[in-house]
Formats: sequence, structure tokens, C-alpha cells
Amino acid sequence: MFRNIKDSLSRSTAMKASVVAGLAVAALATGVPAEVSRSYADAVNVQAPQVPSFANVVDAVSPAVVSVRVESRVNAAADEDDSFGLGRGFDDLPDDHPLKKFFRQFQQQQGRGQQHGQNQQKNPDDKGHLRPVAQGSGFFVSEDGYIVTNNHVVSDGAAFVVVLNDGTELDAKLVGKDSRTDLAVLKVDPKGKKFTYVGWADDAKVRVGDWVVAVGNPFGLGGTVTAGIVSARGRDIHSGPYDDYIQIDAPVNKGNSGGPTFNLNGQVVGINTAIFSQSGGSVGIAFAIPATTAKDVVADLIKSGTVSRGWLGVQIQPVTKDIAESLGLSEASGALVVSPQDGSPGQKAGIKNGDVVTAVNGDPVKDPRDLARRIGAMQPGSKVEVSIWRAGKSQSVTVELGTLPADQSQASNDDTQPSQPQQPSSEKALADLGLTVGPSDDGKGVAITGVDPDSDAADKGVKEGEKITSVNNQQVSSAGDIAKVIEQAKKDGRTRALFQIQSGDGSRFVALPINAG
Repeated sequence: MFRNIKDSLSRSTAMKASVVAGLAVAALATGVPAEVSRSYADAVNVQAPQVPSFANVVDAVSPAVVSVRVESRVNAAADEDDSFGLGRGFDDLPDDHPLKKFFRQFQQQQGRGQQHGQNQQKNPDDKGHLRPVAQGSGFFVSEDGYIVTNNHVVSDGAAFVVVLNDGTELDAKLVGKDSRTDLAVLKVDPKGKKFTYVGWADDAKVRVGDWVVAVGNPFGLGGTVTAGIVSARGRDIHSGPYDDYIQIDAPVNKGNSGGPTFNLNGQVVGINTAIFSQSGGSVGIAFAIPATTAKDVVADLIKSGTVSRGWLGVQIQPVTKDIAESLGLSEASGALVVSPQDGSPGQKAGIKNGDVVTAVNGDPVKDPRDLARRIGAMQPGSKVEVSIWRAGKSQSVTVELGTLPADQSQASNDDTQPSQPQQPSSEKALADLGLTVGPSDDGKGVAITGVDPDSDAADKGVKEGEKITSVNNQQVSSAGDIAKVIEQAKKDGRTRALFQIQSGDGSRFVALPINAG
């Protein structure tokens, strides 16, 4: 029995040796090391260049970034309502559900804010009490407590609380705000403390593709950091005449408004103010006010609480390729004057409707936004040389700028000649334009009574019920007047004529092709 066991063991040992030898041969054949005593391979460890970390920038700038809580006075009935819309449906969730926990914490913070507002209420004549109505972001720009944020964050507020990155809450007062650039400045009492603050970058040196870091308070989650790149410059989102936004793809959400976007040197290149989104959340397209714009506005707000801007006082529109051709301009640039406002600096200097502003103090004007920014950046009372294109020639006028008023109304057009009967010879010219016209009710201009839907006029948005007040900057009061101007344009070799159209929404210029036959 013992021998048989021994023989079995011997045979077993031989078989194992054969298997090992076979593995070794197979390993050698495939180029894999023959060592088989190791059971596990080494952990993955890739030796590759490391992506630069943003941690040093974040550590340096975070103490300067704050959350802004805005409080407004509400009555008792409004207090009972869930104006934030966050509580509905959460009561049915389990007590340990993360959303219910989050909302419970939010309610507790809201309650503390309400109590804080009640304690600091200063005007006994005001009805209701203070309650949080908005949250945003901001940042210190001085060691003595000046904070920059967005105007739309604080515009409806009666009281303001800023929360530092360490959780400290401080009362703040509104120093000033500017709706045109959507900027505002708050101030907290330092009480002997020096705050960490940040400086402005020269955003003219910022290039598309540069890394940026956004710090703010999205959805009330203070101290949140996101990173991305500058994805575009000079964006116009139609929020006002001073649109010149930096577009970034760092995730920015509700609550980031007023917060800074930094370069890798810890300098503010822009102030987050808007996002492009159909869902309300980040889709990678955010817009920041450039530092160069914000720097000057903030300095004015700190100094006087308001922003003084130069004022030319003319309604303007872009110069399209068609309009440039109708006016004999070599390129589609500048700002076309639709009408100067009555009593404005531009009108007093002799600027007329149909003029094209091509330069200011010798510097070419690209478009209406460019003109608005340049004039707005100048001090009221300063004298500027404005170059204009009029009647196929360039000339210049000197304008003493006024102060941009808080509210501007569109100026009405100048009086025109009394209306005259239509002349039969004008019918063909108007038919070529796809228009039928008649006397206007007020005797000013020519009423448009019909528009061919297949005409260029219809494509350009000309509608029945509007009026033609001038053609090629010449006042018209009849169809015959229009025909005469068109014939002269043909003789001058023009292929288009510039029509001034008046509607209930104001006045605009439209370039229409004229029949050269």
C-alpha cells in the first residue's frame, strides 16, 4: 500500500514538472518572462507628463470670493408661500433621502437669514420683514471691504449679507450699481480686519484657448471651483449697447452671477454674468464681463456711486453691405445715423439722419456697439472729432459730449414737405420695388399700402402700414419724389437705394435694389 502511494506521488510530481516545463516553453515562445512564481501583476503606473493643477490658484484666490445673499421686504402672506419652489414634493421623500436633507438644511439657512433680517430692520415704517430672495457671488477688490457683484443680483434687494469662504456672515451696504454693464459694488465694515482681495487682469492679452478658473456660489453651494478655457471673445448677447463679453466653457450655473473668472496668475479676467442654456443649467457656454470694462465702472461706483458716460445723442444702426453700396462706401463699417435726438450734442454739431459715423478722434468705428462703447467711455463735456460720410464725401464735425441720461427716448423724424398727389410716372419704379404707396395720414412721408411678398422689400421686413420718410437721405412726400431719387441713383451708377422706414417701433434704414433697366 505504501509503495503504491509512493508511486502515485511520483507520477503526480512528474506530471506537475511537465506542466511547468510546458508553461515555460510556451512563455518563451510568446516572449513573456518565464517566471511563474508571481501570482499578480504590478499596479498600473503610467509615466506621463502631469497636467498642471489649479490648486495653487484656488488656494490663493478663494478667501477673496464671497457668496452674496440678497434680502427683500415681504409681507406675512408671502412669507407663508414657498417662493423658492423647493419644498413642493419633498415631504413625501424618506427622511434619509439626500434631497430631503439638502432642502432641510436650506430651510434652516433661510430661517437664520429671516431672523437676521428681522434683527437688522432699520425702518419701522416699512411693512413686512426681510427675507432672502436671491443668491449670487462676488469678490473683494480692496482690503477695506469693497465687493464687486452683478447688478441683477442686488437690484431688488433691501439688505445684503456676504458669506466669506470660512462661513463668516457680514452685513453689507450697496455703494452703487450700473444697469448698463450689469455691475454693482457692495461694502462691508472691516472693523480693523484686512480682507484678501484680487486684482484685474489685462484682458486684452487673454487669448482664445487660455485656461480660466471660475469660483462662485452655484445653487447656493458656496466655494465651488470650475475650470475651462476662453472659448470666444467679443460676444454680443443683445443685453445692451456695451455687450463685449468673454465666452468661457467653465461650468457656470445659477448663483455664479457676479463671481470672478481668474487666469492662472490669480487675476480677474471677467465677471460671470450670463449663461446660454435651454435647461437653466450649464451647457458649457457662459459669458463674462471683461476686466477692462469692469475696472473703470467699478472705480466710478466706488468713487461716486454712479457712472458718468459721454453722450452723442443719435439713434444708430449697423451698416450692411447693401447699405454701404447704396451710400457709395467702400466697406460695410461704421454706424448709420437713423436720427439725432432733439437738442442732443450730435444734433447741435450738425449730424443728420443718413450720416455714417466712420471714426472718432481719427480711430475707425467698426459698428454701432463700437461707437457706443467709445463715446460712453469718454467724460461728459469733452470735445471729440467725429468723422462722418455724407453725400458721397467724408467730413468731420466737433462735438461737445453731453451726459448720458438715465432714460432715452427715440427722437421723432424731422418734419417733411406736405404731401403731393402721386404722379403716374412713378408707378413703374414702385412696382419694381414691390411696393404700392399712398399719402400718409399726417402728411409726412409716404404710406406703404402694399408689399409684394416675393419682393426684396418683403425679405427685408418692410410691411404694409409703415412709412417711407426718405430715400438716399432725401425727404420724400410722394411716390413721384421716390421715383426721382431712384432715377438719379441709377444715373450715378448705384444699384441700390437707401430707404428710411418709419414704424411704430421707431425708424430704420433698408437698402433695396433698384431696376437698372
